[in-house]
Amino acid sequence: MTVLQVVRQQALPDALVFSGAVYQTAWNALTDRPASYGIKDYDVGYYDPDTSFAAEDRVIRRMAAALEPPLRDVVEVRNQARVHLWFPDKFGHRFEPLHSTEEALRRFVCPAFAVGVRLEEDGQVTVVAPYGLDDVFDMRLRVNPERGLAADWDRIISGVVSRWPELSVETPTW
Repeated sequence: MTVLQVVRQQALPDALVFSGAVYQTAWNALTDRPASYGIKDYDVGYYDPDTSFAAEDRVIRRMAAALEPPLRDVVEVRNQARVHLWFPDKFGHRFEPLHSTEEALRRFVCPAFAVGVRLEEDGQVTVVAPYGLDDVFDMRLRVNPERGLAADWDRIISGVVSRWPELSVETPTW
C-alpha cells in the first residue's frame, strides 16, 4: 500500500504497480505465506512520451526520494515508452514500442503476470488485468496467447515454481 500511495502522490502518468508485487502477493495470501514472501521487487510502470533517459532518471530519483528504506531499494520504476530502447540489448530480440502501460501488460510472459494496480485519488484501487484474474487465483502459469513462448520460459517458470510449488504449469507442446 505504501508503494501505491507514493506512486499516487508522485502523479506519474498512466502508472501501475505491476508484475510480481501483485500476483505474488495474491499467491502468498492463497498459500498462507507472509505477504512479502518471494517478492524480489516492486515494479512501477508509467507512460510518458518523453523517451529520454534524463526524463526517466528524474522520475526514478523523485520516487526514490519519496520512499524510505527498505522500499527505496526494491522499487523499480520504468517508463514503458522507453522499453523498446533497452529491451533488445537485455533480451536479445526486438520489442515494438508501447503506447500505454496497459499495453505493456499484454506482452508479459504469462497471463498471471499481466496484472497491475493503481490507487486512485478517491482511495479506490483500479485493477488492470487484460487476461482477467483467473490464472492468478487458480495459481496457473501458461503462455501468453498474444506473445507466444518466451525464449527464457523455462528459466522464468522454474524460478517462480521454486517459490510457489503449488502452481500448475501449462507448457505448450508445439
